[in-house]
Parts: sequence; C-alpha cells; structure tokens
Amino acid sequence: MDSAPFQTTPDAARPAFSGLEHPKLSPARVGVVLSNLGTPDATNYWSMRRYLSEFLSDRRVIDYSPLFWQPLLQLVILTRRPFTSGRNYASIWNTEQDESPLLITTRGQAAAVAERARAAYGDRVLVDFAMRYGNPSTASVITGLRERGCERIVFFPLYPQYSAPTTATANDEAFRTLMAMKWQPSLRTVPAYHDDPLYIEALAQSVERIYAGLDRRPDLLVTSYHGMPERYLAEGDPYHCQCRKTTRLLHDRLGFAEGEVVVTFQSRFGPEEWLKPYTVEEVARLARAGKKRIAVMAPAFSSDCVETLEEINGEIRHAFEAAGGEEFVYIPCLNEDTAHIDMMMSILGRELAGWV
Repeated sequence: MDSAPFQTTPDAARPAFSGLEHPKLSPARVGVVLSNLGTPDATNYWSMRRYLSEFLSDRRVIDYSPLFWQPLLQLVILTRRPFTSGRNYASIWNTEQDESPLLITTRGQAAAVAERARAAYGDRVLVDFAMRYGNPSTASVITGLRERGCERIVFFPLYPQYSAPTTATANDEAFRTLMAMKWQPSLRTVPAYHDDPLYIEALAQSVERIYAGLDRRPDLLVTSYHGMPERYLAEGDPYHCQCRKTTRLLHDRLGFAEGEVVVTFQSRFGPEEWLKPYTVEEVARLARAGKKRIAVMAPAFSSDCVETLEEINGEIRHAFEAAGGEEFVYIPCLNEDTAHIDMMMSILGRELAGWV
C-alpha cells in the first residue's frame, strides 16, 4: 500500500512558492510507535485461527521450511489449537471492553507516553502503538503517522531482551511497511534495554512493593522468561545471555542472598529442546525440594498477557501447588506503572536526540 502524506491534517498547507496544483502537506513531525507482540480480535475459533496463522507462519518465530511447516500448521495444528488458545484467552479476556489485557495495557502505555511527550515536545511528536500480529497492524500505524506529517519515526519494540522472534520480526514488519511507500520516513529502531538502569529499577520497585505487602517473605524469586529453542543461542541470538544479565542486575539491586533469585523459561512449543530450566517443571522441583513459598515475575513481558495471566498464574501456579507448594505469589508486569513510563521516556529522549 502506498502512502500519500497529503491533505490529512487541519494544518496542512501547500509549500511556499508551489502552485495551486501542488497537494497540501502536513507540518513535519516525529512519530513514535510502541510495538507489542499482538492479540486476537476475539476468542472465537476463526479469530484465533487468523491470529495463530499469522503468528506461527512468521519465519522468525518458526524457521522450519514452509514446504514442511505450512501443511502441518494449516491442516493439523490450526484445526485444534484455536480451541485451546481460545479458552486460554477467554479466561483472561476483558469482557467489559471486549479486548485482551495486552491490547488494553499497550494502549494505556501509549496514552501515558503521548501525554508526557506533549508536555515535553508539544505537537512536534506524535505517539501511537502497533501490534506485530493482529490489530492495530504495524503497517496501518506507520502509514497513519506518515499521513499526519511524520517524516521521522522512532520504532520502539517493547521487548527488553533482544531476540529474533520478537525484536527482529517487529523491526522487519516496520521496514516492510516502508518498502511500500514512495515517500519513506526516516526510521530509528530502539535497541534492547535489558540492562537499562531505569528498567532494572522499575523491576526492583515492583518486587519490593509486592514483598512489602506479604506476611512472610518468599523463599525464592523466580524470574520466568519466554523460552526459545536452544539452538538459537548457538546461532547467535543474544536473548539467553540478556535474560540472565537482567536477573543478575535485578538480584544485585535488590540485595538478595546468593541463590535467592533464579532464572527459568516458559511457553515451550514443539519437539525441540528449548532453553532450560522450564518454569513449569522447575517450580514443581522447587516445591518438592522444600521451597514452599515462591514469587514469580516475567521480566521479558512489558504487559500482562495470556503467557502471564493464564500460563504463569494458572498452569505454573497449579504445578507448584500440586507438588506441595504452599504460597505462590505472582508479581505483575510493569504495565502502566509510573516507573515503567519514566523508563520509556528516558529511552525516547535518547532516541529522539537530534530530531526534536
């Protein structure tokens, strides 16, 4: 789809010395796009199938040959999985707004950043949000910002730790959108921020806030990250190392005892060996080993979603309790927390340098 940034805002005007035949142009602005993973539009079979098909067809996510993978995906996996995933989403769905928690939270984050940006930069910076899969699509959001006069765009994948199946595919989609434009905006992509001091501080504050409200201190803090196949690490993906660095820095900031914070990986999919230990198995092992009270957080997720609200607070909690665990505390994602928005604005301040 081509983009024509003409006559789209009330303050559009023709360039100086141009003729009457020249289209009106919106004033030059800078756009900011907060990019998250995505969400189905609803929990019914066809909505889930569309979403899962787009997600699981991404070669960054599943890098098997399409000649093998697509028949298996379309004819086998997507005949059953939409029902299971639909039930999982339905268990956390916001029925009042008829939207997923991830969509609601990401919209709220964008609104908070937009309010801060207006205070700092006036109308020179426009803020929006997009999803890699589902709606609002990356293409529609970037095209919309270009039509509103954004000649420069900061694209902000909301993934603290870089990985090809998250950060890279989000950036891919942004650049694919530019490929269809005659007049492309300049684009900056925000790098991983797994060791940003404000990110670590925001995580630490979220832990301290929850711990302060407990009668008894948990035996362990489990930092559960989304998993990926082990071979990705050997192929050069830095995700595993960045996850461990995040936890190390969080441990140091909290001042916890050695061994009081552990790293695990969740959401395994398919027959391959994934990064270990697997969260669902590790929490059960910890319970059997006498760690009866644990807290679990998900530092790789910027917003609570099905992987945290249903998987961690459902399946993983159940595994811990079934193995003899007595107290399971889930620490929510940073979501719209003020410290999280402070961190986003700090990062954007760096990335906007020279543009505003």
